[in-house]
Amino acid sequence: MAFGWKLYGDGRTPPLGEAVAPDERLSWPRTVGIGAQHVVAMFGATFVFPLLMGLDANLAIMMSGFATILFLLVVQGKVPSYLGSSASFVGGVVAVRAAGGSDAEVLGALLVSGVVLALAGVLIHVAGVRLVNRVLPPAVTGAVVMLIGFNLAPVATATYWPQDQWVALATMAFVIVASLLLRGFLARISILLGLVFGYLLSIVLDLTAGPITSALPGANLRDADGNPCEGGAYCLPTPFAHDRVDFSAVGDAPWFGLPTFNGPSFSFNFALLVLPAVIALVAENAGHVKAVAEMTRRDLDPMIGRTVFADGVATVVATSVGGSPTTTYAENIGVMAATRVYSTAAYYVAALVAILLGLVPKFGALINALPGGVLGGITVVLYGMIGLLGAKIWKENRVDFSNPINLVPLAAGIVIAVGNAGNDAPLLQITDDFSLGGIALGTIVAVAGWHIARALAPAEMKASLLREGPHPAAGSTFGSVHGEEVLTTPGDRDRPMP
Repeated sequence: MAFGWKLYGDGRTPPLGEAVAPDERLSWPRTVGIGAQHVVAMFGATFVFPLLMGLDANLAIMMSGFATILFLLVVQGKVPSYLGSSASFVGGVVAVRAAGGSDAEVLGALLVSGVVLALAGVLIHVAGVRLVNRVLPPAVTGAVVMLIGFNLAPVATATYWPQDQWVALATMAFVIVASLLLRGFLARISILLGLVFGYLLSIVLDLTAGPITSALPGANLRDADGNPCEGGAYCLPTPFAHDRVDFSAVGDAPWFGLPTFNGPSFSFNFALLVLPAVIALVAENAGHVKAVAEMTRRDLDPMIGRTVFADGVATVVATSVGGSPTTTYAENIGVMAATRVYSTAAYYVAALVAILLGLVPKFGALINALPGGVLGGITVVLYGMIGLLGAKIWKENRVDFSNPINLVPLAAGIVIAVGNAGNDAPLLQITDDFSLGGIALGTIVAVAGWHIARALAPAEMKASLLREGPHPAAGSTFGSVHGEEVLTTPGDRDRPMP
């Protein structure tokens, strides 16, 4: 089923205890309203992450609409989900740019990751979802997610925060308070609300306190002697007086028009820096499918391979024209949980709205005018949350760090990735043209080191792994660390939808 939804009841909001299935819909006005909620839910992250990767945020929003439609077609409308910009790639892209990678080379590296993700989806579909469990146990997946997030810390604290420390502090505080005091849907969009708050605060400070003196990336570049320069290792941005918000580009941008498209170019070294994110995306996609399956009371295990494949293809399509890599969004799963409307019709509406927003260059210019101080306050929270998701995976799966199989290789991988963050010098120079460091080397050490450690460990250490929980992507219906079947409660899949 891709189109042709059945009308649910009289088309009104479902009563308590009932839900609208993926192949059903409410009346079109109500479906449009639900679709608008999905747009708001995905919006904050979908335009923030492209900004952090140095990509066109407006184009990323547009391509997220196309990616979502492509995803829904590939999964035959059985898995309601929105594909927005992925956070998992930010660390790799930052590493590529630190190594001198251009926009085209960033896009090429992301496109390669999309191809690998699509191939992983095909492999999972053919071999079964337990393959994920065997290759990526909870200990390894948590470590990779953690090192990706914490590797980004210098970007938040050294690039964005110093641009306006007080706005950054106020924005961070607002996000923390909003996430604690707000309830329901508003709590889930606390990052977006924080962006709006910081933006407005910056405008007010420009009007009342006047310009701020700080350094901006790529602006007022000077050498060690204070002379203007155009680039190079010793050509650095220096502080100067400027407004926090510059609306000049907004005024010059037209209301309607196509975004600027960019093509990729390819570098093997840069592709390696970005590839570790594929590990996180496989687990993320599978986990989201499990969440949707639990809410809709349907067996969606056979769809996991399709969802990973669809995400990979969507990433290839988006990055081939200059957009950002994609992933399924937990924010929109939250909207479904709150509304009990799982209709894919609402996702098509959200996708069309995103495409239309991409045709408004003035809107894109308004996004790009977001002050660096605001991003500083947001990123210290976002990057920390990404890192701590790794710890969450460990906790939920009872990973035992008294076991050297888990402790030793993962500790080494995390320190390699975090310690090399923001450092142009690689940790492992293999040839004159090929080196490894940061996220790439840390991931290799974590993944390969864990499997080698398990192969070499004595029997009692291997046996203790069996006491750990299932993979975070596994939910309650497939394998533990070694792929053994976990039985579900009889009749679970036959229960009616909530």
